[in-house]
Amino acid sequence: MSRNTLGPRLTLCALILLACCMSTGAVIICEGQRDFLNCGRSLIKVVSAHYGRRNRVTCSAGRPPSQISNINCINPIAYLLVAALCNGEQSCSLFASNSVFSDPCVGTYKYLDVTYVCVPRRTTVICEGQQATLNCGSSYIHVVSANYGRTDRVTCIAGRPPSQISNTNCLNPTTLVSVAGMCDGHASCFLSASNFLFSDPCVGTYKYLVVTYACL
Repeated sequence: MSRNTLGPRLTLCALILLACCMSTGAVIICEGQRDFLNCGRSLIKVVSAHYGRRNRVTCSAGRPPSQISNINCINPIAYLLVAALCNGEQSCSLFASNSVFSDPCVGTYKYLDVTYVCVPRRTTVICEGQQATLNCGSSYIHVVSANYGRTDRVTCIAGRPPSQISNTNCLNPTTLVSVAGMCDGHASCFLSASNFLFSDPCVGTYKYLVVTYACL
């Protein structure tokens, strides 16, 4: 099989895998109204957002022609505002108003048009003394939760005596801040599960680092 044939097939496989893992959503909010983006347990990644008017049909009910005739009404920072409000959240509330987005075309009745995807969470577990890399390819890491300690008697127990795995209330409250500082906004990051890096929240217990994150 030639490289020219293999390339498109690999690209198609990647797109199919992406479609299986992420669901797409869209919402249109007429000016003066409010709606929500909701991804359940997944996280929101905003694909596009427009506040203004790009056709004469959307949100036109009861509006005079003068308020829907301008179809070149675009706010160039709408995407940045919506992304700042919603990216990395499970749900977010959006209010389509000039007070939030400013008025790109006075006298035109506007709407907010948002397209987004729901990105599934990933979880990585690193046993004490070991290392691993979080990798999001061309996306960036958003850390949702992290703990260095022990919360069960099942994870990372091979060869360990009962005394080292019996404490299942071993929590390090600063883990999330530390991991987020190292990984958030990066395409990949290297993590080491060690007392040197995270301090020891429970001496004598064999610990592990568990990180939940999404690729946004």
